[in-house]
Amino acid sequence: MEPVADEYVLEREMGCTPEELLRWLPAATGHAPARVEGEELVLAVAGGEVRLQAEPRPPRRLGLIELPVLALTLRFEGLDAAAREAFLARFDLYTRRGGG
Repeated sequence: MEPVADEYVLEREMGCTPEELLRWLPAATGHAPARVEGEELVLAVAGGEVRLQAEPRPPRRLGLIELPVLALTLRFEGLDAAAREAFLARFDLYTRRGGG
């Protein structure tokens, strides 16, 4: 059994607004219990926590198209690699756009 890391941090840019992300989160996190601490949303997941912090960035422009950009930091605390991978598999399924 793999030891649980104290903390694992993942940073991403997402093509959504903060409002869209909040709408997706219940399903994307399996309706994990959540609370707000300062500027972070803290999710109780698999005996540990996932802390989300989102910061809107300037939109990307492709010709006449404008796409929102959201910098997202996911901080995993008290989760082993298998729990992180399971969380991210579900999260990605619900938040990635335009996939095959």
